[in-house]
Amino acid sequence: MLDYWIRLSRQYNSPIEQVVIYLKPSSSGDVFINEFIGENTYHRYRVIRIWEENAENLLKYPALLPLAVLAKTNNPENLLQQVANKIDTIENRREKVNISTCVQLLAGIKFDLALINTYFREDIMQESVVYNSILEKGLQKGVQQGLQQSIEREKGLVLRLINRNFGGISPNLSERIKQLSLDELENLTEALFDFKSESDLVNWLDSH
Repeated sequence: MLDYWIRLSRQYNSPIEQVVIYLKPSSSGDVFINEFIGENTYHRYRVIRIWEENAENLLKYPALLPLAVLAKTNNPENLLQQVANKIDTIENRREKVNISTCVQLLAGIKFDLALINTYFREDIMQESVVYNSILEKGLQKGVQQGLQQSIEREKGLVLRLINRNFGGISPNLSERIKQLSLDELENLTEALFDFKSESDLVNWLDSH
């Protein structure tokens, strides 16, 4: 926090108030630390443990509704419904969509998905740039993971076929095969049926 303060002060030369907001209840001593004390340095900042905050204070302001769902309450489900009702009263469509999305994302820390879906419409969330950005990143990650898994399976298949045909290959050749792309691995799998010796494999690798 001291490091952040120094960098912000240098860049903007403006008054800075630092606040750390903890979202999920914890008994860790870290969530109670609000200062840094060095040999000749003292730095203090605010800490908010959102589960200790009064929900009524957060319900007053649309921008704080995402935090309100995690605030202190004797009836969590009723609080979730209150937040949903508050969002319904927001007239600006873009503001309504973005706040609703943030509420649903943070509500996932405390509530199960079925309950969240009871009070919030999924189609509204799908309009949010925040939601779509997260979804796009998730899809990209899924595609990358699927591609990597396909490559690893193809590598395993190729190496098994080679070991069966030639009784094993040198570590150097094995490493060269592991560096191939998925398309190259698939082409090599087909070419293997025409190989008569390990030299055919070496020649194929040299030409690709």
